[in-house]
Amino acid sequence: MYYRKVKAYIEEFEMIREGDQVIAGVSGGGDSMAMLSCLRQYREEMDFSLKVVHVHHGIRGEEADRDAALVKQVCSDWQIPCQILRYDVPDLAKGWKVGTEEAGRRVRQEAFTLASKGCTARVRIALAHNQDDLAETVVHNLCRGTGIRGLSAMRPVSDPIIRPVLCLKKQQILEYLKGAGILYGQDSTNLSEEYTRNRIRHRILPLLQEQINPKASAHMAETAQILAAAGDYLFAQGECLLKQYASFKEGAYYLQEDFFRQESALVPYGLLTAFYQVSGRQQDFTSLHVKDIQKLVSRQVGRQVQLPYGMRAVRTYQGISLLPGSQHEDGKQTEEQLEEYRKGWGIPIPGSVKCPLGVVSARVFSYEGQKIEENKYTKWLDYDTIYSSLSVRTRSPGDYLVIDQKGNRKKLNRCFIDDKIPREKREQLPLIAAGEEILWIIGGRISEKHKITQTTVRVIELQYQGGTIHE
Repeated sequence: MYYRKVKAYIEEFEMIREGDQVIAGVSGGGDSMAMLSCLRQYREEMDFSLKVVHVHHGIRGEEADRDAALVKQVCSDWQIPCQILRYDVPDLAKGWKVGTEEAGRRVRQEAFTLASKGCTARVRIALAHNQDDLAETVVHNLCRGTGIRGLSAMRPVSDPIIRPVLCLKKQQILEYLKGAGILYGQDSTNLSEEYTRNRIRHRILPLLQEQINPKASAHMAETAQILAAAGDYLFAQGECLLKQYASFKEGAYYLQEDFFRQESALVPYGLLTAFYQVSGRQQDFTSLHVKDIQKLVSRQVGRQVQLPYGMRAVRTYQGISLLPGSQHEDGKQTEEQLEEYRKGWGIPIPGSVKCPLGVVSARVFSYEGQKIEENKYTKWLDYDTIYSSLSVRTRSPGDYLVIDQKGNRKKLNRCFIDDKIPREKREQLPLIAAGEEILWIIGGRISEKHKITQTTVRVIELQYQGGTIHE
């Protein structure tokens, strides 16, 4: 019964097409094991490839080792290819100066990127969030204060991510596992009420379902779906306002006064989009920040508002300037700002990343002799010669470019000099990098090592849109 429900859900949202490569993130917990079982069964009806990725975060000791062993054994029994990747997330979090949750998110993204290597088909990344997870997110965000985006963050499809069991409640998943005799692990951290989400899971949701409505989680899921469609429309309209009444230059947004005179329902969505493009982050921006900017328009020139991630809004004669980090009104960045740019932002493959340096999109396709794209801001590279995850960033010590087919290297700074790139532009020029190796100086040359040849099997297409820092 529950499999049929999952199958119908997959087909309703067209999650999987014939010939797709589905990469399932399987932790060994009940949700992911149920999802894997459903995908395995669905594969008998639809011709697609299925493989598993398990990430060992190096956090829960023997319990984590047990989960990895379980996933490996089940995949062997079910004859599903399985890739187990190990990371020391606490150590990486210290090195990256982020929390363990953010470090875990980054390594999982890298794991899926590595797992997609060699895939010539369309890639679908399957995550095992269930209906109660969605309800927890809605309640959590609603209590903290949120807008449409926070209430519709967990979607059935967020290309390339799919969530096949989002239609099932946790209890239904447990019944499915018991009926099918499927073993699964229990993450002990999910039992601790030290975490806010766990208190919502163990106390608030059961109370809502028992005393208000047994279908509370299902109704929240329906509402989230409605809000997702409404949010997409509003953000698209807000972005149209930005294109008409604002400019994005050198990582900063410059908003004309007329922007704030447009439809009051759309201006906040334009501002949220601008916050995201300047900071490269979606979290921590609230309606209070939007209101602060709107109030700033009526204040005298030179007044400022502080925003998350060191951003500032400054009242100017023309309107409002949204400046990243500690950037000054003249466009210059501080060393703190430059260091953030050097660390860069990871590029999902396939997918896109928006950051202060601009927008970079990536897709992979089979090479069949097509004419190579000759565009200043679109480049084709041989994907199978790239062995590290990609990022968009600015220059860093040790950077180099491969300058010929023999593999000879040249220091990036020497390339800048040879290409007559002004000294004042070098710290801000966006680059596509794989570690210290530069694949593309955006707006300029690419690495000879990764150029398309007659032996190329797969191409990665990189497209850049954004500020004018390269011009």
